[in-house]
Amino acid sequence: MPMVFDYERCDGCGDCAAVCPGDVIYLKHDAVRKRPYNRYVDECWHCGSCRQDCPQQAIKVTFPPDMLCT
Repeated sequence: MPMVFDYERCDGCGDCAAVCPGDVIYLKHDAVRKRPYNRYVDECWHCGSCRQDCPQQAIKVTFPPDMLCT
């Protein structure tokens, strides 16, 4: 999975969805607030824009093994 959202820190602002150049992050409403999720996991570019622009530092980008240098 390209990114992991820390829902304890996330306030549902939607900045991650707004800055995603691949348009893969969407917000869904639950009983308490809006939560981001990666709607198209295989389409994520792993660019890190969502992580960089998150004011709550609630996103961790993880790279699949085939993208890492060994």
